[in-house]
Parts: sequence; C-alpha cells; structure tokens
Amino acid sequence: LPLFGAGVGAPERAEALRKTGLIEGFWVVSPEEQPAAGMDRGDLPALRRSLVDTARSYVGVPYLWGGTTEQGFDCSGLAMAVYQLNGLQLPRSSGAQFDAGRTVAVDDLQPGALVFFAMASKGRVSHVGIYTGGGTFIHAPSKGRHVCVENLSASTYRNRLLGGRSYL
Repeated sequence: LPLFGAGVGAPERAEALRKTGLIEGFWVVSPEEQPAAGMDRGDLPALRRSLVDTARSYVGVPYLWGGTTEQGFDCSGLAMAVYQLNGLQLPRSSGAQFDAGRTVAVDDLQPGALVFFAMASKGRVSHVGIYTGGGTFIHAPSKGRHVCVENLSASTYRNRLLGGRSYL
C-alpha cells in the first residue's frame, strides 16, 4: 500500500505504517467522534465523564511496558491514549504529564484528572492513573497485571501519592 497519495485514507496509511513496523498500533477517530470536538468549555462534566468511560473501557487490558494500544498499556500510555481518544493531547511520559498539568488538590480532584505517584524510592513521579471520582482511579499497574480500578486510600497508593493534575 502507498503511504500517501490520492485515494489513500488514514486507515490505509496507518495500516501500512503498522506493517512496516514503524508504529505498534493505531486508532482512527474522526473529528466528530471526539468528545472535545465542538464542545464548549461549559460542558466539562460531559468531557470528564467521557474520559472516565474511555478509561473504563480498557479495564482488563494487560500491562505492557511502552504500550499505548488495546493490546497493552503502561500507565502513561493509558493516560495519553484516553486523552487522545477524547481529542486532547498529553505528553507520553508520566513525568512530562505531571509537569504539563495544572496542580489540583486531592480534595478538589474531578473525574478525568490524573493522579501521580512516586512508586520508586527516589520520590519522583513514576506512575500515573486516571481519577474516576469517589476516591478511585484507573491505571495500568505493572508487569503481569491488567488495567484496573484502585482506591486512593489503599496504603500502597495513599503513601506514594504526589498529587493531581488537570488538563481541562
């Protein structure tokens, strides 16, 4: 398949790139399918729900280091993909995502915000999840596990929580 040219659409170009090994996977989302497209900032609750619903749709997908598709996700790949599918751009790594967001106090978290953790002993950002509301978040935890819902109050996460960030 040609990569570009008359009559070649996005799905065909993406599939050609996947077959060459240049990309691992892809999504083709038309602009009208993106919840952020055409949404005024007054309808943030709908966008927040869409972010959470998108994240929930991946519960059960296996963890895959460097993964950014439904074949497998790492934590920041999941956050990036969920935001992209909703028409919003995020950096790829958890550290860059942390730096790019607007600080939100834990008590003020809204669904769709990201929560960040220092899972390593160095105290730096090393993990991210998508806040769902009610003290829970969705994340891709680690090798051998799957995307799942966890509670921020669990000691593993409570003791390592660095804070929340919003991008809306």
